Amino acid sequence: MNRALILLLWWGMAVIAAAAPAKTADPRRFENEIIAFEQADKTNPPPKNAIEFLGSSTIRKWTTLAQDFPRHKVFNRGFGGSELSDSIYYFDRIVLPYQAKMIVLYAGANDINAGKAPETVVEDCKAFVRKVESALPNTTVAFISINGSPSRWKDVEKVKQANREIAEFMAENKKRIFINLFQPMLDARGNPRPELYVKDRLHLNAKGYAIWTSVIAPYLDKAD
Repeated sequence: MNRALILLLWWGMAVIAAAAPAKTADPRRFENEIIAFEQADKTNPPPKNAIEFLGSSTIRKWTTLAQDFPRHKVFNRGFGGSELSDSIYYFDRIVLPYQAKMIVLYAGANDINAGKAPETVVEDCKAFVRKVESALPNTTVAFISINGSPSRWKDVEKVKQANREIAEFMAENKKRIFINLFQPMLDARGNPRPELYVKDRLHLNAKGYAIWTSVIAPYLDKAD
């Protein structure tokens, strides 16, 4: 086989690999975490008519949530590493039972990092929101924009596209809110601010969460 043919075959395989859709991870990998939530609910259930924070590790690691929003009844159902499709899969177990007056959702960053196209992330967001609107018509859904963290800055254009399209979708209904936290986490030149993150340059530190708190707080009043 000559070199030209080998290069052609290699190029074709690369194109096919790039075009192939990212495979959705098995949501059952979180089964133990979901069971832990259910067990906790039996002894210490979340308050009624509260605000649920749901999503990936940035939510799970928000240990000061109740302190940061003292005027509101909030509870945390973040599970680290999760994608939007995981919150859809476990909807009946960690969303529906609580009958929350507002759901604050942060997810999508892991999806894009796993190779999912922005269009897939947008469609999964729409699917989650419509699921809430069907089962919990009085519940407001607030989507926190996908973050442009320093460690994943290579995907920033995909993040921007997903955020833009999700924002357009959320603007279609008064029970939907898009919380833009992408811009506040950047410096004057439009670059991520590493001082807002822990050493992994992905997860927020106290300074980062302080910015999130200040931006999110006014939106929680809309749940009242």
